[in-house]
Amino acid sequence: MWLMQAFTLILFFQGSEARKNVLFIVADDLRPEIAAMHDNEAYRQMHDKMYTPHLDAFTERSAVFKKAYVQQAICGPSRASFMTGRRPDTTKVYNLDDYFRNVSGDFTTIPQYFKQQGYRTLGMGKIFHPGSSGGGNNDRPSWSDDEQYYNSPSQRNYWYPRHNEKSWRAINESLEQEHPLGDQELTDHAKATLRRLAPKAISGEENFFMAVGFRLPHLPFIFPERYLQYYPQSDIKQPSNPYVPQNMPGYAWHYNGEIRNQYADIIDLGLSGRPNTTWPSELVLDLRRAYYASVSYVDTLFGQIMEEVDGLGLRNNTIVMFGSDHGWQLYEHTAWCKHTNFELATRTPLMFRVPGLTDQGLMSSHLVEYTDIYSTLVELAELPAVPLCPQSGPTPQACTEGTSLVSLMSNPNIPGKTRVFMQYPRNRRDVGPLMGYSMRTDRYRYTEWVTFNTTTSTPDWDLMFANELYDHSIDPDENVNRAEDEDYDTDVDLLSAQLQAGWRAALPNY
Repeated sequence: MWLMQAFTLILFFQGSEARKNVLFIVADDLRPEIAAMHDNEAYRQMHDKMYTPHLDAFTERSAVFKKAYVQQAICGPSRASFMTGRRPDTTKVYNLDDYFRNVSGDFTTIPQYFKQQGYRTLGMGKIFHPGSSGGGNNDRPSWSDDEQYYNSPSQRNYWYPRHNEKSWRAINESLEQEHPLGDQELTDHAKATLRRLAPKAISGEENFFMAVGFRLPHLPFIFPERYLQYYPQSDIKQPSNPYVPQNMPGYAWHYNGEIRNQYADIIDLGLSGRPNTTWPSELVLDLRRAYYASVSYVDTLFGQIMEEVDGLGLRNNTIVMFGSDHGWQLYEHTAWCKHTNFELATRTPLMFRVPGLTDQGLMSSHLVEYTDIYSTLVELAELPAVPLCPQSGPTPQACTEGTSLVSLMSNPNIPGKTRVFMQYPRNRRDVGPLMGYSMRTDRYRYTEWVTFNTTTSTPDWDLMFANELYDHSIDPDENVNRAEDEDYDTDVDLLSAQLQAGWRAALPNY
């Protein structure tokens, strides 16, 4: 089988004289809650009746990486990371305010690199985090001109009038027609833009890199009411683990501030952000249901864009990537949102539809990282390769700290990365700035909470305040921290050494 796939790769590159366009689509806060990715054994917290027909169809002709991990589970830092191909300690973006070009370097982003290679680059919706972390202008250097970035009117007002009244809202049809939802406006603009770009793209006169960023399923969950029909209340279940992990260090917790402090319906309840705080059962079920409905709404909008691509004749010369900035927690461990190093916060879908290469579809269980996207898209588009960023000395403006996934697409039997890395900062009054460095292997998630120098963006591994070890072979929901279990002493020693050695020591041979 792998020989056939390798032959397909050769034909892909030999038979692709014309450049391919790139359609780069990201959702916000999307865990792998897609029907085609559901696995009763491996992902027990996933809803087993998701309605995502368009994304499911997309997987049939795509390379789907089921174990894809972001480098920090919060919007701004994650997007700064994968858009530059560099990790948070290089971008120095750990919050929603800092702009990588100001705090670290004038790095070349993915669309900026394509622009330098002669592509027309266009952005719309949420690609970089809005506001100061995107330079106040959605990272102007990434796009071909000032007219090439679009935010819908509803998106500029952050979804809906008086959005902070409620954490979720199902909009009836008449209200939807009166006030179109932001992601539908975004989709309509994306379709109109594709129609405008198609003639030159098909003729080869001008190729495009077009980035589309949905805001859903980010809070508040505002979606058309009709999507609730796919999720009868009787089908919605509580998570199996509404309690924090046994032996969890306090540094791993994040107090659920994003949902507790912004929406009146939650604020009025006066819920504590402490671990193991019990939330009203009806509210938990309503929020989970609203999240699922929001995912299905994004699926429909994604399907509209794919239908436009195919109808315009762009299918055979356009690479389509779909992903998100991180996952999301739906009351598992009594946690909401992201802001942790847990599995559900750091893992998210990653798919590539590549004409001539992924036509038969591929479900990969390789461990991959979002820093891999940059070099993958560059190789798929047959542009000059972007080098690995050097460990010391002068750093090119265009380099990555990830590796291309094209080899895994052509030969899924080759070994990939044995471990991938992510991190999350904390600041505690008693100890000051900390960084939780986390590493995922096929079997384990291992994390160390260490003192962090915010000036140099470096850890002091000798000042470790806590560590975590979750054994996914017997505990896929990460319910028991086994770092202090003497039966795992040898594993902890090895994993600690691998974590501290960092991502460079884990680079694969492909």
